[in-house]
Amino acid sequence: MQQLAEILTEKQVPSTEAAYLLHAAACSPFFARFVTRNTDSLTDLLDNLYKTYKTEDVAALFANEKNQVETVFLQQIRQIRQRLMAHMIVRDLNGLADFEEVVETTSALAEAAIAAAADFYHAELTKTYGTPRNAQGHSQQLIVVGMGKLGGRELNVSSDIDLIFAYEHEGDTDGEKSISNQDFFTRLGKKLIVALDDVTANGFVFRVDMRLRPYGSEGALVCNLDALEDYYQNYGREWERYAWIKGRVVYGPAQALNKLIRPFVFRKYLDFNAYASMRDLKTQIQRDVVQRGMSNNIKLGRGGIREVEFIAQVFQLIRGGQLPDLQIKPTLAVLARLAERGMLPAEDVAALTESYIYLRNLEHRLMYIDDQQTQDLPDSETYRGYLLCMLKHESWEGFIVELNQHRDRVQRFFDDTFKDQKSNDPQANDLEQEVAIWQGTIAASEAGQWLQEKGYTRPADIVQLLQTTRASQRIQQLPEQSKRRLDQLMPLLLREAIQQQSIAPDTALIRTLDLLESICRRASYLALLAEFPDALALIVKLCAASPWIAQYVSAHPVLLDELLNKQTLFKRLDAAQLKTELIQHMTHLAGDVEAQMDAMRHFKHANVLKIAAQDLMTALPLEAISDDLSALAEVVLQVSLQTVWQNISFKHRETPQFAVIGYGKLGGKELGYLSDLDIIFLYDDDADNAQEVYARYAQRLNTWFNTITNAGLLYDTDLQLRPDGNSGLLVSSVTAFEEYQKNKAWVWEHQAITRARFVAGEANVGEQFERIRLQLLKTKRKQAEIKQQILDMRQKMRASHRFDPALFDLKHEAGGIIDVEFMVQYLVLLHAADYPKLTENIGNIALLGVLAENRLINAVLAEQVQQSYRQYRAWIHASKLQGEPEKVDKALAEPLQKPVIALWQAVFES
Repeated sequence: MQQLAEILTEKQVPSTEAAYLLHAAACSPFFARFVTRNTDSLTDLLDNLYKTYKTEDVAALFANEKNQVETVFLQQIRQIRQRLMAHMIVRDLNGLADFEEVVETTSALAEAAIAAAADFYHAELTKTYGTPRNAQGHSQQLIVVGMGKLGGRELNVSSDIDLIFAYEHEGDTDGEKSISNQDFFTRLGKKLIVALDDVTANGFVFRVDMRLRPYGSEGALVCNLDALEDYYQNYGREWERYAWIKGRVVYGPAQALNKLIRPFVFRKYLDFNAYASMRDLKTQIQRDVVQRGMSNNIKLGRGGIREVEFIAQVFQLIRGGQLPDLQIKPTLAVLARLAERGMLPAEDVAALTESYIYLRNLEHRLMYIDDQQTQDLPDSETYRGYLLCMLKHESWEGFIVELNQHRDRVQRFFDDTFKDQKSNDPQANDLEQEVAIWQGTIAASEAGQWLQEKGYTRPADIVQLLQTTRASQRIQQLPEQSKRRLDQLMPLLLREAIQQQSIAPDTALIRTLDLLESICRRASYLALLAEFPDALALIVKLCAASPWIAQYVSAHPVLLDELLNKQTLFKRLDAAQLKTELIQHMTHLAGDVEAQMDAMRHFKHANVLKIAAQDLMTALPLEAISDDLSALAEVVLQVSLQTVWQNISFKHRETPQFAVIGYGKLGGKELGYLSDLDIIFLYDDDADNAQEVYARYAQRLNTWFNTITNAGLLYDTDLQLRPDGNSGLLVSSVTAFEEYQKNKAWVWEHQAITRARFVAGEANVGEQFERIRLQLLKTKRKQAEIKQQILDMRQKMRASHRFDPALFDLKHEAGGIIDVEFMVQYLVLLHAADYPKLTENIGNIALLGVLAENRLINAVLAEQVQQSYRQYRAWIHASKLQGEPEKVDKALAEPLQKPVIALWQAVFES
């Protein structure tokens, strides 16, 4: 310290900068040694003290070193490393740099050093052996993959670097002394390691660890991509998937390797096996920590850095295949993305982020002391003094209290994420009888008696069903792990079915068992339910309440994931948020139309399930269900228009002058669970080929919606309401549409337009449609003429249906939904010219209120009809969930029919 102070005085260093350097030297013996032994470096250090070294700045430091002789090259890259290390220490310890700067600069240093060494020795080897080439004569380059924190660009200041070497294709070098590409790149890899790792009088650059390569220390140092693919397809282990989450090409061509490794790491399905795998990996680490007495290790010990990384990465392993935006490397970026997507509460992510940065900063300070890779808290009073100096803590005890607050917090979040929920369920260990019944280890009569006592109405049938299921070929052919999980789930299912109050346990069990049988071949789904018994309980409730939900989830088992997050499951839909999320998803999948179609279907199915769950579990009002289903359809339409237009090659402009108009239930915001979309397409574009372009575009859109992919159907679309119906053009210009509506349209088409509205596309086209709609609705009409036409149409519709004398058809019978709709449409067409409020697209219930307010219908009858209409629609929603026809008992419907029939008579027969 005294020596450095004298040097700084002699060089007349300003007091502020001198204080910065003296503080760094007091905290770090490594820094003190460096600046006193390399006094010429002080000028560079002071000149750049307030500079943040970006990636390009670090790369520039190495630019001239490649042209040196080998001894000079090796000396220079070590000196660059020491200069940057000193620069980071003084900036970090004096609050001039934050955590992000330190890890970015260190990562840039490693990448630049790797590139410099690889370039240098590639050139040297080429002089002797020639250029490595593949069978087609294309030159080959070494590929260096940075794993761990280097891959995530979050490298520690004194870390080793985990590398994997590869090259694309087999072949030979083209020199006189030709060798195989394998031999060439092995030699290059060895030289690169020595260049970075060897400790000389000038120190080292980075310690290199190659143990993550295929077959570890026993494997080849370098392998081509075919060999790499074969290894990971056939021999890759779970911990290697975890390691490759952060794998990133830091030198050489990246595209082919990325394409090869992505499916190994990120499965197409939701991979809930990752919980058990990572829990086992953590158990192994904890066992090692205990055996080696590493409880004071802030990386591997309790509540350490590794636990934060595990939390982030388990979500990536499970959902990364479905959500490409989770296929990112830095831990903090992953945590932020989890908060954005609602997978972790934002306040939890903020707390985890704070603790992670605290622990990483502490890790750096441990390394600053002596430039050693260590995460262990020091035992010696001297080293503790250095650490306290860096942290500006007065006592070791006070520091430990602060540290433990962060470690306790991380441990709590880790336990919440990875806890085995079964072990926390007090009833999970009290399933002796249920286990015996499923395993068939007690007599059928005894099993039946127990089931009957618990409320099962057909106990003998249930015992037989369970025995048949367990002995079935489908179950017997499952992998052993899947069988164990099913053995774990079935007793829970027997117990959960008993808890259902709305339906017999038999029905709840049978519906859920059908679901389990349909998904049991996918081990990940069994893993999900085994990991989260609460999800199984919710599934049983939903299946008990709705066979339609049971069938829906069986058809789309990826939806099981939606049942895990109670915060989002029971949260009303936010259309703006949904649209942003869906656009981001489509952007990430740009270029892969099939993946986009599947992703959009998963998105739609997931949100329909949420609405159905809310409908059943939280008693949402009728209007809320229809509003949410309609809003979801609008979002899907809006993003589909944008996505399909981007995917077509024949487009003639950046933004299509095109709109989708919603009719029927979509137009009236009254969609049900299985409703199709009544839509038409309009455009307003003067381009010569506009009709042809938009016709092809409309056809693509129709295909986009109606194609059944592996993920199912998006929506059935009905285009019959376009001008001239099925014989008309698929898409109309605004001008042609206006001409048709004014001069050729039937009254029933004007009835339909009372509920039509712009739902997606270019706003100015939508505004023109609204102008036309208002003109049509405000047109004076002859009462007798439209009344007769509407009555004739209604009579034709009714005549086409045969009615059950015991059941009331909610839609088609007299006094049903269609009668209400026809009355409202007739009155709107008749009176909208005088009462502009009737032109608003506010739904039938609200329009009945407007008609009553203006004394166009009896107010008491109007209110009664509103109640009838609301109840009818509620019954229709319920019938969809129960998978039943849209009918109810005649006696139940009669009190609701009467006011509708009375209003019909008042409107049409008076």
